[in-house]
Amino acid sequence: MNDIWSYRLTVGRLEGVDLTGYKVEAVDGTIGKVDKHSHETDASWIVVDTGPWIFGREVLLPAGTITRIDTAEEKVYVNRTKEQVKDSPEFVRDTHLDDASYRQAVGGYWGDAPLGRY
Repeated sequence: MNDIWSYRLTVGRLEGVDLTGYKVEAVDGTIGKVDKHSHETDASWIVVDTGPWIFGREVLLPAGTITRIDTAEEKVYVNRTKEQVKDSPEFVRDTHLDDASYRQAVGGYWGDAPLGRY
């Protein structure tokens, strides 16, 4: 993948679609719901509220991890596993939202993580 922070052309993303509240599906099950998202050029991401399965933690997933968006089912599919999400750098909204070094660390984590199959 060339740019982890850009949506793939095949994702099915529609301009103006609010992804907030969509379920997020890893290759091996549901990981939570979209709490916030960005459609900025070369800086797109979703914040996933993981709920109780990893103690209500939020994680930032770059748009490049998204393989498909199903607007009818209101689901976002990512090509990573639940374990990879669990082990990812924790997202703290007040600290990390505009932090370039955090974004670089997240990009390195997800860019280096092996792809799951969806």
